[in-house]
Amino acid sequence: MSEAVESLNFIEHIVEEDLKNGYSTQDLRFRFPPEPNGYLHIGHASSICLNFGLGLRYNAPVNLRFDDTNPAKEEQEYVDAIKKDVEWLGFKWDTERYASDYFQQLYDWAIELIKQGKAYVDEQSSEVMAEQKGTPTQPGTNSPFRDRSIEENLAGFQKMKDGEFDEGTHVLRAKIDMSSSNMLMRDPIMYRVLHKVHHRTNTDWCIYPMYDWTHGESDYIEQVSHSFCTLEFAMHRELYDWFLDQVIDVKKLRPKQREFARRNLSHTVVSKRKLLQLVEQNVVTGWDDPRMSTLSGLRRRGYTPESIRNFVETIGIAKRDNLIDVSLLEFHVREHLNKISPRVMGVLDPVKVVITNYPEGEVEWLDTENNPEDSSAGTRQIPFSREIYIEKDDFKEEANRKFFRLKLGGEVRLKSGYIIKAESCTKDTDGNITEIQCTYDPKSKSGSGTEESLRKVKGTLHWVSVAHALQAEVRLYDRLFTDESPDTHKDKDFMEFINPDSLKVITGFLEPSLSGAKPGDRVQFQRLGYFCVDPDSTTEKLVFNKTVGLRDTWAKLQSK
Repeated sequence: MSEAVESLNFIEHIVEEDLKNGYSTQDLRFRFPPEPNGYLHIGHASSICLNFGLGLRYNAPVNLRFDDTNPAKEEQEYVDAIKKDVEWLGFKWDTERYASDYFQQLYDWAIELIKQGKAYVDEQSSEVMAEQKGTPTQPGTNSPFRDRSIEENLAGFQKMKDGEFDEGTHVLRAKIDMSSSNMLMRDPIMYRVLHKVHHRTNTDWCIYPMYDWTHGESDYIEQVSHSFCTLEFAMHRELYDWFLDQVIDVKKLRPKQREFARRNLSHTVVSKRKLLQLVEQNVVTGWDDPRMSTLSGLRRRGYTPESIRNFVETIGIAKRDNLIDVSLLEFHVREHLNKISPRVMGVLDPVKVVITNYPEGEVEWLDTENNPEDSSAGTRQIPFSREIYIEKDDFKEEANRKFFRLKLGGEVRLKSGYIIKAESCTKDTDGNITEIQCTYDPKSKSGSGTEESLRKVKGTLHWVSVAHALQAEVRLYDRLFTDESPDTHKDKDFMEFINPDSLKVITGFLEPSLSGAKPGDRVQFQRLGYFCVDPDSTTEKLVFNKTVGLRDTWAKLQSK
């Protein structure tokens, strides 16, 4: 076996086997089938990359199909957001489809099943039907309506369609096997009554098909060759195939359902219901809050589509569910941003430094590189003056030899600037340092080429000129949950693990080159981390989101 074949994941092996056993590459068609009842999250990224990746690998079409069978929860807003997310990840679909496109065909097939004695109208309550289902070890019992005549069922189904019944009073069930070991085969519901406005069909329908009836038939209509879904649908495969058996034309391609493992991410939840709960209870500001695991939230935070695709490729496709540490995702984000992000200077917790021997009122423009990882990125100029800001943590009155930042009597280099020496400091009545007085060495400017410029000091600090600094709102994000698996505790609600420090809003002082920064721009604040301009940002007020730190500090905190 060739090295290329050996490196395939098990899903690709399935496709390869089918190609060996009679499939043509012309037969291949894949699909990504989201339900438009919420925003896509990081878990969906694996499915998107899998299906569209197969399309690219085999030069096969991929449909984007919205399984829009529940108007009670689905909205056009979600449709638009899903399309935006798929495009943002870098993929293009062949055709845009909707399960609602097939409502008439599905209805016609349901009529045929009734005529064949394979479907019946049931008017019991959902509670009674659930009791009749039995248990995994005990067979179910037949509904008293199971043996209604074909004429009664056709008439009842017509009344369902015409809106003559209230919601929850009548359903159409497939007549399969109430003693099946697979409880999904015990006369599953095919249609229910819903008097809701559908985002595409408006009020044309009062009955809506269930997912299991819709999904496989939609694959068949579209001639999808391989229907890949997550492991929770493995038990549904038998029903998927039974429904296909009722409508299949042997001259047409039969879709094949196969399952892969869901990839859960630590310190997050990826249930749409729970994500919606976070939004509705105002724990977050919306579906695109940068703390959310949604793709729109990750995009707003500054994650790149390349980093997410690289992450998905790294974790691969598996047959067992497992928990992936979010730090692996952050690693890929950090790795990509390191290559593409301009280096700029910003001070987020400032203390003023006055360089006492620098001329008052003088401004000097210093050259500094934009990105040492990209030789084509060039340089820019930053202003230097008598008064600058540095970070409070970068100064101590007294410190040991391992403290390589600024201390009284000690020297540091200012990034792209001069060496300064701390001479004294001023404190307020509470003992807080409010100002540091320094002197500078005029012959030590970076890149000056003088002998003195070769003088080495161990510490280099970032800084900004006070007179030129831009004020910006800076949103510092941390993980939304303190527990790595917040939704797996049987005795606790996932909301109990909300991190109270997941967002801190501060005022930062940035170099003036950022005055033209636009929403979506990504930068590295030197020594602090990677940041992204938020959509809330305006020409009057800059807003930056922290994307990720320069290193995984969370892991260090957890190990202490």
